[in-house]
Amino acid sequence: MQSADDALRWLRQAEHDLDDAHFVVTGKRYGLACFLSQQSAEKGVKAFLLACGAEAVWGHSVAELCRDAAKLDTTFESMIPLGASLDKYYIPTRYPDSLPGGIPAEAFDAWDAEKAVKTTEAILSHVRNRMQDVRRGGKE
Repeated sequence: MQSADDALRWLRQAEHDLDDAHFVVTGKRYGLACFLSQQSAEKGVKAFLLACGAEAVWGHSVAELCRDAAKLDTTFESMIPLGASLDKYYIPTRYPDSLPGGIPAEAFDAWDAEKAVKTTEAILSHVRNRMQDVRRGGKE
C-alpha cells in the first residue's frame, strides 16, 4: 500500500512541476520551463515505477527511467526517445559552465520551452494511463 501512496505523491508533484513549467513560460523563463519539464517527466516515470512495486527508484535520466519502465510495460519503449529529448535539459538549463559562452537564461527560447512542455505532457499522459491499468490489475 505504501508504494501506491508514494506513486501518487510522485505523480502529484510531477503534475505540479508541469503546471510550474506552463507558468514560467508566460514570464519568458524558457530555460527554467525546460528544466521543470524534465523534472516533471522524471517524477512521472518514477511514479509509474513505484506503482508497479519498485521499492526505490534512482537516477535522473528520463530515457533510462523509461527503459526501466519498458521492462515492466513495453508501451514505455515509445517514451524512451521523448525522455532522451528532455534529458538534454537536465544540466545545461541550470549551470553557466555547461554551455559555451553565455548563460542558460539566454540560451533557451520559446520553441525549446514549448517543445519540452508538450513532450512532458505526452509522457505524463502515458504515465497516467498506464498507472490506471496497474491499479486495475493489468499492465498491457
